[in-house]
Amino acid sequence: MIKFNDELLLEIGLSDLPEAEKTKMKAHIYETLETRVGFRLAGNMTDQQLNEFESFINQKDEQGAFKWLEQNFPNYKDVVSEEFEKLKQEIKQIAPQILESSK
Repeated sequence: MIKFNDELLLEIGLSDLPEAEKTKMKAHIYETLETRVGFRLAGNMTDQQLNEFESFINQKDEQGAFKWLEQNFPNYKDVVSEEFEKLKQEIKQIAPQILESSK
């Protein structure tokens, strides 16, 4: 399970951010990951599947959405892991600039 915590920030080189910035960064990472995974999965969905999945999102039924993904895209957790690893590597490369701009 992916955790958006201070250990993640340590891993990607951002543990020295001020506390308020840490909270913002964790939220940003989560939102970015969610968007990337969504785009990648949506690219493999039929129009009908996309409509079904969007109905869960529009109803804010997170549990229903995950259940639907497990049934229709059993490899979605692999997609999440792959995108998360890519995102971490991208952030590691720019961590020094992020830290500098937070001063």
